[in-house]
Amino acid sequence: MQAKAYESRTAKYLLLKAPPASGKSRALMFLALDKLINQGLKKAIVAVPERSIGNSFAPTELKKYGFYADWELHQKYNLCSPGSDKAKVKAFAEFLKSDSKILICTHATLRFAFERLQESDFNNCLLAIDEFHHVSADGDNILGNVMRKIMEKSSAHIVAMTGSYFRGDSVPVLLPEDEEKFIKVTYNYYDQLNGYEYLKSLGIGYHFYQGRYYKVQPERNMSALEEILNENLKTIIHIPSVNSAESSGDKFEEVNHVIDCIGELEYQDTETGVLFVKSKRSGRILKIADLVNDNQKERDKIVAYLRGVKTPEDIDMIIALGMAKEGFDWPFCQHALTIGYRGSLTEIIQIIGRATRDSNNKSHAQFTNLIAQPDAVDDDVRLAVNNMLKAITASLLMEQVLAPNFKFKPMDDIDNEGEEEDSDENTIKIRGFKKPTSQRAKDIIESDLNDLKARILQDDTMLKALPGNLEPEIINTVLIPKIIREIYPDLAAEDVEAIRQYVVVDSVIKNSEVEEHGTKKFIRMAGSFVNIDDIHIDLIDTVNPFQKAFEILSKNVTTSILKSIQDTINITKIEMTEEEAIASWEAIKRWKTNTGKAPDINSYDSKEQRLAQALLILQEAKRRKIQNG
Repeated sequence: MQAKAYESRTAKYLLLKAPPASGKSRALMFLALDKLINQGLKKAIVAVPERSIGNSFAPTELKKYGFYADWELHQKYNLCSPGSDKAKVKAFAEFLKSDSKILICTHATLRFAFERLQESDFNNCLLAIDEFHHVSADGDNILGNVMRKIMEKSSAHIVAMTGSYFRGDSVPVLLPEDEEKFIKVTYNYYDQLNGYEYLKSLGIGYHFYQGRYYKVQPERNMSALEEILNENLKTIIHIPSVNSAESSGDKFEEVNHVIDCIGELEYQDTETGVLFVKSKRSGRILKIADLVNDNQKERDKIVAYLRGVKTPEDIDMIIALGMAKEGFDWPFCQHALTIGYRGSLTEIIQIIGRATRDSNNKSHAQFTNLIAQPDAVDDDVRLAVNNMLKAITASLLMEQVLAPNFKFKPMDDIDNEGEEEDSDENTIKIRGFKKPTSQRAKDIIESDLNDLKARILQDDTMLKALPGNLEPEIINTVLIPKIIREIYPDLAAEDVEAIRQYVVVDSVIKNSEVEEHGTKKFIRMAGSFVNIDDIHIDLIDTVNPFQKAFEILSKNVTTSILKSIQDTINITKIEMTEEEAIASWEAIKRWKTNTGKAPDINSYDSKEQRLAQALLILQEAKRRKIQNG
């Protein structure tokens, strides 16, 4: 990843998208030093979201590993240290006038300093923004405004780094016109795991519970947390937000509930803050860190201890709420266990990243989301259903990120010299497949596909459609292109269609079972295996690319809950447009051919109801057309 980033070191604006724990901090050191030594820049300013992450940019020896310079900075200009905002802003201004080359600060310090400086003060500087997803195109986002003004009114270079470029909301990180100025370097989880020495696989799991996760379930004689928690794995447990339905309402009591599920507290070490808990299962003593404690003195003790951890035996579990996410480094972590729904894909990516550092104590890392099932009689079942779907679709996206990257080409793809292009084993040719025509569309497919999928999966309309509630043709040819047009309004229609096809094909292929028989590959689609050589885009458009979300629900929740979910979705049915009705026409004809009758709007089958609604809309459209001549 670092070598890949370094190849683009001359870019004025560089966006580095790589997973947590992939070495972005070290990559930035190489980039910054080259800009200072070889490209004529005078200063490098590194901004991180919180003070603790500043440690990632401490002085580092690089020469002994073959680089031509070490990463050195005067401690006076490491502003990720205790002190007032006023003093740090003063030091920031002094740095710009000094001979020192490197400054480390928080996002907040950068914002405060910018209020007292001119854009031109950043001329010939490199501004590096770590965890770039904190920036937003929203006009109220101060950090976003700082960056845009520096881009508009100074000669500064910018390196933006993030492990999860998509935020958690619908606001883009950058406006399209700003985003186009950045050279993008993308490195995904699949690339990361392939480059590791020890860690080779990452699991994504869902576990459903009813009632309270810490209360004993009579049928299992244990709580949901005890059932999923493996005390032999080094684990970070993120408790639910105090404002969520999963929480008991008191974060300190929440920690007590977790400890009670594990065992009995023997004592707390007064020097380090480590809790020593006797396991109810094995009787052995587990070392547990509590990062929920608000007492600053106690918090500083345990944080200092965790920074000094050298072996897996030094700590067994960490209980956290807002901490232990971005930039938190515990290489020995094997299991990231998150209780309750998380409203942001960004947050999920960051939590998963805590378990994905390479370490000799693990070959597999696991992320588990412990999710509350809605009660069938719960008045808030609609919200609970939406939360469940969001949690599952977020995890599905991560599973897709972990899969190998495929390349898709039209069946008759010919290169510039009239010869058929060479294809590797991960290239699949598809009949009727469209290629993008603009460089912008090519860049979206090359660098932003996962981010685009994240936006699609978070769309409320899409969430309601996912559990088999709409025909795949409508999802694929109406809803997905509509979302793409909203995200990229500047794209031509042919490029929207090319990107739509790539999103759908990539999702279907990655979510499908592939088998090899001799020299041929077969993929399971719509319940049967199809020879990959025979795939046509029309065939793929008949498959729900996110059907797996509904399959997970079907296998893991009770019949009554599933019925409740379906009823809730039916209540919030999507209003059908004429465009959607037209897209349903082929499905309507298939229904009539297969059943011998038109779909019935009073059917108990929601799909049949939907087709019947579409048929009525089409009949009404035809009637109007005849009436108007």
